[in-house]
Amino acid sequence: MSKIPVTAVFDIGKTNKKFFLFDDNLTEVHSSYVRLDPIPDEDDFPSEPLAPLEEWMLKTFREALNSPDFQIKKLNFSCHGASFVHTDAAGNPVTPLYDYLKPFPEELLSRFYEENGGRMTFCRATSSPPLAMLNSGLQLYFIKYTKPELFKNIKHSFHFPQYLSYLFTGEMVSDYTSIGCHTGLWDYEANDYHPWVDREEIRGFFPPIVPGNTLLKTKPELGNILCGIGVHDSSSALLPYIKQETEPFALLSTGTWAICINPSNKTKLTKKELKRDCLQFLSITGEPIKISRLFIGEEHKYQVEKLYEYYQMPLGTYKKLKFNATLFEKVKENKSKRFHFQYLKPEDYGLDHTLESSWEVFAEFNEAYYTFMHELTELQVAAIRLVVDNAPVGRLFIDGGFNANDIFVEMLRKKLPQLTIIPSNFPNGSALGAAMLVSIE
Repeated sequence: MSKIPVTAVFDIGKTNKKFFLFDDNLTEVHSSYVRLDPIPDEDDFPSEPLAPLEEWMLKTFREALNSPDFQIKKLNFSCHGASFVHTDAAGNPVTPLYDYLKPFPEELLSRFYEENGGRMTFCRATSSPPLAMLNSGLQLYFIKYTKPELFKNIKHSFHFPQYLSYLFTGEMVSDYTSIGCHTGLWDYEANDYHPWVDREEIRGFFPPIVPGNTLLKTKPELGNILCGIGVHDSSSALLPYIKQETEPFALLSTGTWAICINPSNKTKLTKKELKRDCLQFLSITGEPIKISRLFIGEEHKYQVEKLYEYYQMPLGTYKKLKFNATLFEKVKENKSKRFHFQYLKPEDYGLDHTLESSWEVFAEFNEAYYTFMHELTELQVAAIRLVVDNAPVGRLFIDGGFNANDIFVEMLRKKLPQLTIIPSNFPNGSALGAAMLVSIE
C-alpha cells in the first residue's frame, strides 16, 4: 500500500506542544502532543523548556519520516508569540527563552519610554499596548541593560516560529506575523523597524524579512523536505477563515488568551484602545489587522480551581454543564459583582466591578460558575466591541478551547444579538493555517 502524502505541522502553545499531519485535502490524519515542565531561568523564574522541546520535536519528526503510513512532503510551525530565542554566531541559544510574565524592572521600563517619546506615543507608533516583557522586542533592551554578559554573546535574535524553522533548515529569516505581534519593534507609520532598534544597535540581530509563504528545505539528515518559515499562531488561525469567507467576519481565537481579530478593521489605534489591550498584527503580507486581547484562559483556570476546591467538585465538572437560560436570567438580574478577578481589570474597559459580596454566598457550584461566566463574558463582549464597532461584521467565529464551552458561547449570543456567533469548524485552526501557508503558491 502506498504512503499517504502529508504536510507536517508543529503547533507550539505555551501549555501544549502538538504535532499534526494533514493530507492533501488538509484533513487531519494524525496528531500527538506533549506537555513539558518549565525550566527556571537564571533568576529562578519559569522559562520555556527549549532544549527538551527541541529534543521532542526532532525525535517526533524523525519517527514520522520513518512512518510506514505517511510520506511527509512539507513542514511548518505555528507558535505562541512574545517569545525570542537569542543565539550566538554558531546559532546556539545563549539565553533562556524568557517567559512573557517575567517581571520587567519598572525603572528600566520608564527609562525606555522616556527615551522614545513617552509611553503612549511609543505604543501608538508600534501598535503595541504597554505590556513589559509581552512586548518581546523590549526583552533585548532588558537583556542589554540588566544582563550585559549575556547580551554581548548575542549575534542573532529569532522570533520563536522562525527559530524552530532554523532548527530544521539551518536558514535564518524573519516574518511579518511575528514582528507585528505587539513586539514594540515595528513602526506602523514608517513600515519599518522603530528608530529605537537602530539607536540600540540591534537591527543586525534580526534576520532578513521574507514572505510568509516562503519555502525552505530541511537539512539533509531531516529529509530535504520543503519547509515553511513558521507563523505566529493567532495570524495562522485566521487563514482558514480568510480562505473560506467572502463576507466580513471576525474571529475569536481562544486559549490562554482570547484574541478577537477583525480583518476588515484597518483603523488606527486610539489611546483608549491601547489602554484596553487593543493592538495591530501584521498579516503574512505585512498589512495591519486590528485585534483585541483578553487573558481569559488563565483567569478561567484560576477561578474554576477555586470553585472546585470550595464546592468539593471533581475536575472537569464545568465541561459537563449545558446552557440553562433560566439560570442565566437569574444571575443576570443580580447586578452586584461576586468575583474578584486575579488577572483581568474590568475597570480598564469602563465596567463597574465593585464587589458587594463573594461567590461563596451560593449554595451550589452551578450558580457560582454561571455568575463567574456572566461576569467574564461582560468583559469579553467589551473586548469584542473594540474591534467590531467601527468595522461592522455579521458573523463571529469562535475557535480554540472556549468554542466547546456551551455556556460561554450562549452567553455571548445573548449579549451580542447583532452577530451570528458560530463555534469554529477548525478546532486546530493555528495548525491548519500553518499547513495552508506552505500550500500557497
